[in-house]
Amino acid sequence: QVQLVESGGGLVQAGGSLRLSCLAPRLILSTFVGQDMGWYRQAPGKQRELVASIAVGGTTKYSDSVTGRFTISKNNSRKMIYLQMNNLKPEDTAVYYCNWGTDWGKGTLVTVSS
Repeated sequence: QVQLVESGGGLVQAGGSLRLSCLAPRLILSTFVGQDMGWYRQAPGKQRELVASIAVGGTTKYSDSVTGRFTISKNNSRKMIYLQMNNLKPEDTAVYYCNWGTDWGKGTLVTVSS
């Protein structure tokens, strides 16, 4: 199982910004770059949903609810992916999970107050 470590969550007011990071410390670089990655979130009482993904070639996709506000990026040399979240809304409150293939991190909580 791949270890994925998320960080950057916290409490922020509506309209604010947060940057989430996900590190895959034990993957060798050649393995890390060979897999699509993504950020998912799960709000209380709801199913986990895809927020953003970045393919091996760099193509990005976003859910409709975050398009224009969130940006996913990747630093291969550091074996990290990021999620820049701007103009946060209370409905963005959730636990955010990093995904690599079939592996998941433990999640980081984002709480947006109104």
